[in-house]
Amino acid sequence: MSRAEMEQLGWDSCDIILITGDAYIDHPSFGMALTGRLLEAQGFRVGIISQPDWHSAADFRRLGKPNLFFGVTAGNMDSMINRYTADRKPRSDDAYTPHAVADKRPDRALTVYAQRCREAFSGVPVVIGSIEASLRRIAHYDYWSDKVRRSVLPDSKADLLIFGNAERALVEVAHRLAQGEPISSIRDLRGTAFMVPPGWLPGAEWSQLDSTEIDTPGPVERPKNPYDAEESPAAAKPVVVEKTVRLVSREERLRAWRSERAHTVVRLPSYEQVKGDPVLYAHASRTFHLESNPGNARALVQAHGERDVWLNPPPLPLTTAELDGVYELPYARRPHPAYGEAKIPAWEMIRFSVNIMRGCFGGCTFCSITEHEGRIIQSRSEASVLREIEEMRDKTPGFTGVVSDLGGPTANMYHLKCKDEKIEAACRRLSCVYPDICENMNTDHAPLISLYRKARSLKGVKKIQIGSGLRYDLAVRSPEYIRELVTHHVGGYLKIAPEHTEAGPLSKMMKPGIGAYDRFKQLFDRFSREAGKEQYLIPYFIAAHPGTTDEDMLNLALWLKKNNFRLDQVQAFVPTPMALATTMYHTEKNPLRKLQRQGGESVGAVRGARQRRLHKAFLRYHDPDNWPLLREALQEMGRTDLIGNGKRQLVPAWQPAGTGLNCAQKKAVGGKPAAPAKPFAASKAVPGKKAYPARVSGVRPASGQSAGKTSGKPAGKPATRKTPR
Repeated sequence: MSRAEMEQLGWDSCDIILITGDAYIDHPSFGMALTGRLLEAQGFRVGIISQPDWHSAADFRRLGKPNLFFGVTAGNMDSMINRYTADRKPRSDDAYTPHAVADKRPDRALTVYAQRCREAFSGVPVVIGSIEASLRRIAHYDYWSDKVRRSVLPDSKADLLIFGNAERALVEVAHRLAQGEPISSIRDLRGTAFMVPPGWLPGAEWSQLDSTEIDTPGPVERPKNPYDAEESPAAAKPVVVEKTVRLVSREERLRAWRSERAHTVVRLPSYEQVKGDPVLYAHASRTFHLESNPGNARALVQAHGERDVWLNPPPLPLTTAELDGVYELPYARRPHPAYGEAKIPAWEMIRFSVNIMRGCFGGCTFCSITEHEGRIIQSRSEASVLREIEEMRDKTPGFTGVVSDLGGPTANMYHLKCKDEKIEAACRRLSCVYPDICENMNTDHAPLISLYRKARSLKGVKKIQIGSGLRYDLAVRSPEYIRELVTHHVGGYLKIAPEHTEAGPLSKMMKPGIGAYDRFKQLFDRFSREAGKEQYLIPYFIAAHPGTTDEDMLNLALWLKKNNFRLDQVQAFVPTPMALATTMYHTEKNPLRKLQRQGGESVGAVRGARQRRLHKAFLRYHDPDNWPLLREALQEMGRTDLIGNGKRQLVPAWQPAGTGLNCAQKKAVGGKPAAPAKPFAASKAVPGKKAYPARVSGVRPASGQSAGKTSGKPAGKPATRKTPR
């Protein structure tokens, strides 16, 4: 927004100014558009400054001084993940910027933007939010600086942090500030965090539970036998005191327990403790995640120097009606006109897709969705989704009748939830599907099947594809859903994410065994044949995840070759802030189990550059450039039987000329390897078909981030265009 636009609207000032690190796209998949439209619907005048020049405060004064507050976000992604690769190298592009131009946002954009807002207008409240705020709300390990960093609150000097699904808290903050309430007194909203003096409590009824140390079992003493007691001859007669005993019902006891729990704050180990103590860091991470269910989570507090970071319990999920209202605001469904004809890759990816739900109860340890959106699924109504498809058909330029996705963080959790709300509110499990699907989880896919059928029957809709990642362990519980999906909504390829084949890594990821993939593949192939279609699964895998050994990656490579998969571009595990897998990487402890000072389960972390290259090389066993490293590793592992030209061997014993060079050697020959000395004997491909590149997993806007993965396709099948994950 510019001053000229304000004048066209007849505004002399804005009530709220939102700052974002992304280009402004007025579409509900982008958090800034959703936030701006929501506040606008409440009657506030909202200005947006997109990708400001952060080198000075001048650009932050562009729209003048806001009447109420600055709302600051880094954008749809954490700024460090957006700017750097898994190897900590700067990216050459930015999907959220016109023409994909890189370096349009700073490192740790949330902190930089908030500080510039303070510099621009010192007396204006600053409220921070978005996924970067959610993932950095307590002390956290930062992969890019390789150290534990403070909460983003003291670094940004913000007045309030809103995490998770922020709609209710954001609207409440705006109205209370408009009524003249100081922001320093807003301390009672779920999903908010703020700085307080040491020992601060909201009221006299509150108590603190100290969890700053690991519980250490004391000595085991043999209980005394009451019959061995000696009677004292001089013992006085006991005095009998009559007391009235009141019987308390179970309901009363539960009410008292819930009230006490609701007024209890759990003190985590301080930033100063966790930054130098891996065991306490793992303990803090475990405690944090156990207090994540809105139905029973307690407030958390963590000392940072002479002040405390206070976190209220997570926000309650939005109802279906509330979610419908948010997604049916009057979005333009296109980038701001100021960008002209500039291509914005993130927009191109989702322009013809529709979000139908939020949240994920999978609990994958490498993924940050649950830390941001929560585990409880929030679904839109069928009617609301259908209305958005019709609006997209009528308003979005270039719509040809193909809907690229009906999904969200996952494709098939629409309207799935716990069978009993009381059980859901009391549950402290980190995953509803690991180690097996909970018996209380409703896995009925009938609402999703109905939505698919009605959506594809809409006038002007030719085809509906499913681009979000499919949770196949849930899908096998509903064969009718797989039939519907395979028959009507797969464009030749379907993405699923087994992540690995070996039990060790899968247990650290909290993912099902490869047997679930095999069961799904049988149904997928069967229904594809019945539909008369030739279709293939695209599996995703993670390299270098904590708990993964070289032997695990070797077994995965052998599985890939056996199943005739060839992966193209690969990426190693990226430790995202606050994820449980990141805790494993940093501490080499398992926060999924109770922590101990002595003993306990250790988790190996893949840190060294050579080992990370090796794990990626196993995923691309067919690439001649990786063969020297693989041969060396196989010799070290005592598996020279896998070196040779046979079908059961992984890499050939010979090397094509000009391949297998390191970077320095490639530069010495001008970056162009010489032609191979003889034809490359690759693994057997499908006859009559040529090889093709596989896809890199994408990041779906407004749904959180997960670790780097690789995707593969059956050797010999043609490439298809990228779709959002």
